[in-house]
Amino acid sequence: MGIYLILAHLLKISTFRARRAILSVGRQKKKAKNSDAAIMELAVKLSPFVPMDAYKRRKLVMVLHSAGIKETPEVYLAQAYVKSGLVFFGALPCLAVIPILAPAFLIMGIGVLFSETGKAEKTVRDSREAIEYELPRFVATITQELLASRDVLSMLETYQKHAGPALKRELSVTTADMRTGSYEAALTRMESRVSSAMVSDVVRGLIGVIRGDDGVAYFQMMGHDMKQLEIQRLKKLALERPPKIRRYSFLLLACMLMIYMGVMAYQILGTMSGMF
Repeated sequence: MGIYLILAHLLKISTFRARRAILSVGRQKKKAKNSDAAIMELAVKLSPFVPMDAYKRRKLVMVLHSAGIKETPEVYLAQAYVKSGLVFFGALPCLAVIPILAPAFLIMGIGVLFSETGKAEKTVRDSREAIEYELPRFVATITQELLASRDVLSMLETYQKHAGPALKRELSVTTADMRTGSYEAALTRMESRVSSAMVSDVVRGLIGVIRGDDGVAYFQMMGHDMKQLEIQRLKKLALERPPKIRRYSFLLLACMLMIYMGVMAYQILGTMSGMF
């Protein structure tokens, strides 16, 4: 241990605590653990050997940027391979002790691989759904603002204060981009980040307002269409509730039957013991 500490100091090798602190930068909800630092170190060493063509890399860069993951595509995939490989490695001791459990580790490793490689896309999809869920209120606000003002930047900054987390993050990036450059280019980049047809319609209307169009009738029609989509979404959510409630009803019924059976069994055993 002493030789290791001396060599680590001479070679200026960072400790796990320092790596954990580096990984914790940018993480808002949870801090990085020592295991995360070790996995990241293995992923960085493995990343040069991850095969990836130019199209897949460019697409993954856009997905990681939209998901807010500050990693290169090679490191992101290498990290998924390392995590799944560690799970696969758990099958080796089972082959020597309990071979029947080895397939379970293989199945879990495959699940971890698909889960980790699709984590960024899932984050982007959840963010896009949250933004689309809030768009009807956003469009209605823009429609009211257009009756009194044509300042698109002021509209976005005003709504940003009351927006949800996903839309607020996108609006903060967009408004900062608009202050430092072209309004149309900033809105176009927002459209490419979110990758939603509904957001594209909103951006198209805002660009029209910037170019001098009236925009009120356009946003009124869009607000009506989005309101209908919101009603359909709420109906779909309402239809999904009964199966979930039915599941808990069955559990409640099973608990009541167990209580009744327990009382009956207690009474029967008490009667039989009195007879003997």
